[in-house]
Order: sequence, then structure tokens, then C-alpha cells
Amino acid sequence: MLIWFLPLFLLFLLIGLPVFFGLLAAPGILLWLNDQSRDGAMLYRNIYNGIDSFPLMAIPFFMLAGELMNRGGITQRLVEFSQAMMGHLKGGLAHVNVLTSMLFAGLSGSAVADTSAIGSMLIPAMEKQGYTKKFSAAITAASSVIGPIIPPSGIMIIYAYVMGESVAALFLAGIIPGILVGVSLMVTIKFMAKRYNFPAVTKKTTWRQRGKASLKAFFPLMTPVIILGGILGGIFTPTEASAVAAAYAMFIGLFVLKSLEWKDVPKVMTKAAMVSSVVLLLVGAAMAFKTVVSLSHAPEYLAEFVLGLTDNPYILLFLINILLFIVGMFLDAGPAIIILGPILGPVFVELGVHPVHFAIIMSVNLTVGLATPPMGLVLFVASSVSGERVETISKAILPFLAVEAIVIFLITYFPSISMTIPLLTGFAK
Repeated sequence: MLIWFLPLFLLFLLIGLPVFFGLLAAPGILLWLNDQSRDGAMLYRNIYNGIDSFPLMAIPFFMLAGELMNRGGITQRLVEFSQAMMGHLKGGLAHVNVLTSMLFAGLSGSAVADTSAIGSMLIPAMEKQGYTKKFSAAITAASSVIGPIIPPSGIMIIYAYVMGESVAALFLAGIIPGILVGVSLMVTIKFMAKRYNFPAVTKKTTWRQRGKASLKAFFPLMTPVIILGGILGGIFTPTEASAVAAAYAMFIGLFVLKSLEWKDVPKVMTKAAMVSSVVLLLVGAAMAFKTVVSLSHAPEYLAEFVLGLTDNPYILLFLINILLFIVGMFLDAGPAIIILGPILGPVFVELGVHPVHFAIIMSVNLTVGLATPPMGLVLFVASSVSGERVETISKAILPFLAVEAIVIFLITYFPSISMTIPLLTGFAK
């Protein structure tokens, strides 16, 4: 009977119950009906135990660093840097949009923050340059999914914690896939620019102008260098790196760039605290949910079912990508990882897929789901920022989603794309 917790949870989602309450109510009801009151008490006790973790402290600190960077006007400097490097190309502002998202990813690790910050600046600018509103919103939404792929990444921290993997290994594994998504979008823009005669935003800048733009963006661009350099050098753990990133963001905002004022700090901390609270509550509920997953033997049943379909790992990886893509249409990346990670992860590790490789397959796939109709969260953010209807943006984003789907399959079937850096640095074995 306990195995019915997942259908019951999906039913709660369909009727509009918040994910946090659904994660607790579905297994709680079944444990009560099954007369397992002791396990029910353990379920709710594990909410606090799930949050009470040193590695999870990285989430609020990275959230705070991203908010400080955003409030401090860092996005403007990144846009100017990107424009100096790529603004002269056909479709220049679209290229600038993607490059800025790649750079912003190293600061915030959030697709929603990316869409909001970059979209509010570039969508109006792209319209003035002659781009349609729907295209401007679509490329902003499509490029924003790079945020949680290139480190730091909140969803990778969640996956690492829930599945017992190394945060550093997942961060390193996300670098090349994130760059690959960005490059693939730029290639798509290049072909579209020829077909639709997109304009260049500026004349080709001189190396001196590029140097000035680089100096203005130097301190923000040092953030991912400090984070990854400190982790790789053994100077600090990923959790300590998040605190360093927040302190660095505050220091350069207040004292170096002077783009942040002391009166802004309480608002920034409040916003970061609110967002972090939501994420941590979900993680706590997920760890409690994971208890029932173990008690129900769902992973064993799923493994038997999956292996009964075929013993070819390539076909199974194809099928799981389709499943994750569909899940991503309706469920946010964080909750999806929390729910499906403990169920699917052990199955594919048993098939010989490296746990870090599977983590990246799952993370990238579900992250792309943030921009996938009908329920992709960044589509609604892009709609809010641009004033364009979600349905219109959904149609315009399809070519970019097709390219990102190709990248997902490349990552799936060529493990070296994600595994090379973690293996070379010794963070994956």
C-alpha cells in the first residue's frame, strides 16, 4: 500500500497543493492508513534533520551573493563587457544576451534571477534595435537556463546533498555542459541572423575599448574564479566558498564599485532569506519524503520494471531523458530532483552510469524544463518582464529548446563532456 505515495503526491499537485505540503501529506496519510505511527513521527522529525546540515548552508550564502551582485548594478557591467566582445556581430544583442547569461551564471546560479535581471535590461534594448518582443523574450528565457548549470548552482547543491555526492564534483562537471549550451544558442542565433537579417548593435570595438569594458567587469568576473579556485586549491570547502562569495560581493558593491548602499543591505538580505527559506523547507520535506521512498522499496520496484524493458543502457538513457523532459514541463527543477533523484539515481548507477554523470544529465534536463511550455517558470518571468504573452513566447522559444535538447543527448551519450574536469582534478573517481 505504501507504494501509492507517489500517485497520491501527483494528485495533490494537480489540485494545486503546494509542493512542500504535498511532499509531507502524501506519505503521511499512507503511513497513518498503514498503521505505521512510529514511521509517521520519524517522517516529520526528518524535516528538521534534513535542513540541519553544514553543506546546505551554501544555498542561502550563494542566494545572498547573487542578490548583492544584482542589486549592486553588476548586470550592467556584464552587459557592457559582452557588448564590447560580441556586439558587432549580426544579431549582436542576441549574442550579448547569451554571453551575459553565461557570465551571470557564475554569480547567481539562478535561472529566475538571470531572466529578471538581464531581461529587464536587454529586452527593451533589443526591441529598439528591431527585434520582435517575442524573440527577445524567448532568447532571454532560453539562455537563462545556463544559470543553474555553470557553477555555482543551487540545484546541484540540493542534488549532492540528497544523493550524497560531492558538491565540488558536480560544480566542475557543469562547466563544459553550461558553455556548450551557450555556444549552441549562439550558433543558432548566427543562422537566424542571416535568415531574418538581425542588426549588429555596434561597430567592431577596438582592443582598447574591450580592455576598458574588461576592467569595469573585472571584479564581478572574479567571483567564479575565487569560488572554483578556492575549492580546487583546497583553501575552502564549497560551503565556505559560498560565504566567501557573499562577503566578496558585499565588499566590492559597498567599497570598490560603490554601486551598493548600506540602506540596500537589509532589503537584499530579506529577499535572500525568503528565497532560501522556501528552498530549505523543500529540502527538509524531501529528506522526509526520501524516508518513505526507502520504506516503500520504490527504487527496487522501478529498477525491476526498467530493467525488464531492456538491458541496453543507451536505450534506457534515451527513455529517461524523455521522462525528465516531460517532468520538467510541469515541475520545477528543485522539487523534481528531490523527488526523482533517490528513485532514478540508484537504478542508473547499477547500470554502470557514473553517479556524477547521471547527476549532470538530470540537472541539465530539468533545468531546461524551466524554459519548457506549458509550466516553465522562466517563461512566466520573461512574460512579466517583456509584457508578451506566455503562449507567444512558448512558440518563439521552440528552436532554442530543440538545440538544448540536442545538447542534453550529447551530454548523455558522451560522458567525457561532463566528466573530464572532475576526473582530471580528482573530485570524481
